[in-house]
Amino acid sequence: MRIAMIGAGYVGLVSGACFSEFGVDVVCVDKDADKVSLLNDLQMPIYEPELTTIVKKNIKAGRLSFTTDLVASVKDANAVFIAVGTPSRRGDGHADLTYVYDAVREVATALDGYTVIVTKSTVPVGTGDEIERMLSDLCPDGNFDVVSNPEFLREGSAINDFMRPDRVVLGTTSEKAQEVMRELYRPLYLIDTPILFTARRTAELIKYAANTFLATKITFINEIADLCEQVGADVQDVAKGIGLDGRIGNKFLHAGPGYGGSCFPKDTLSLVRTARDANSPIKIVETVIEINEKRKYQMANKILRACGGSFKDKKVAVLGLTFKPNTDDMRDSPSLVIVPALVKGGADVYVYDPQGMDEAKGMLKGVHWCSDTYEVMENADVIAILTEWNEFRALDFERVKFLMSKPIMVDLRNIYNPDEMVAAGFDYHCVGRKSSNGH
Repeated sequence: MRIAMIGAGYVGLVSGACFSEFGVDVVCVDKDADKVSLLNDLQMPIYEPELTTIVKKNIKAGRLSFTTDLVASVKDANAVFIAVGTPSRRGDGHADLTYVYDAVREVATALDGYTVIVTKSTVPVGTGDEIERMLSDLCPDGNFDVVSNPEFLREGSAINDFMRPDRVVLGTTSEKAQEVMRELYRPLYLIDTPILFTARRTAELIKYAANTFLATKITFINEIADLCEQVGADVQDVAKGIGLDGRIGNKFLHAGPGYGGSCFPKDTLSLVRTARDANSPIKIVETVIEINEKRKYQMANKILRACGGSFKDKKVAVLGLTFKPNTDDMRDSPSLVIVPALVKGGADVYVYDPQGMDEAKGMLKGVHWCSDTYEVMENADVIAILTEWNEFRALDFERVKFLMSKPIMVDLRNIYNPDEMVAAGFDYHCVGRKSSNGH
């Protein structure tokens, strides 16, 4: 079995590498010659745990390669995966399908024999129908099927998510296409992974429904955290209490500065636009988007209050910039709103992130870049934890207090215990929690 993966970005690179680990011959195609050159030199353009090891192993085994030659790659493929970006379109929030349709046009010139065209990119309902129409127009004698196979990869744990997924969703009613997809995912059948075959439009909607539901859970617990602060309750205990209910579950119930990343922001917007166009608006998701945007500014104000209501002559040390740990992805990270708000408010802002610094330097202005966790704290008036990297979870408190001008910490990820922080001598502020003395 041989596949071509169009797009060597996050989804395409991880998926291609994992398929090659399954024993499939994979060629990843990308227009970016510099990226392809880096990959052929065994240098990863993204940070993802375990990815480098798998890529190196399968390049050496001859099962994985990278190229800019789409035509040659598609010609010999049993299946062609489209894994290009679908960012939010400026102005209206719809998914921009320019890259998807460009890839389809190129694929049409190279089809040779029966081929399954698989959309791995996150695309709105009906995109598969349009791809099928385009291919029929461009190559009327072509022998192909179009399948929707949405990805459910979490950055930072994407390899495990691909190798041991909760489920695989495959949108096609073609028995011939189903046979090809079953063969590709055969290793997952052997470990009894749920494989859901459904109609193509249904598969496309499943992806959006899943992401918007998770975004809603995050937003819900953030609202509950605000209520906890007002009534003296503990949001972590509330989350645990409701998460033990099997109908609710404990995942995505961690209060913080709001969701970000490459998926939730654009997917919630896209679903809202799709629903409006279908005259079936989803008011819950519309509200989720509104609340999440306000959330980031609320967190900047929380840091301001910890500084006594003014950033004048205050140094703020920011720990973490990426939207979550174990990734270098800065897309729609809460830090991209919070940090500029601190700078605009007059704070002298010093920042550090274990993996996101290079990406962040093109997005954040007016800040000082530090090389490690403790350098950022020197003479700081307040520390703000924006991302819950493991190296921030076991700080040397005595060293921290020695370095800082004032031992003030704003923990927007709730990685420390309020009582322990107060006992350690910190003026500690978190999200939806208080110490036993009411601080």
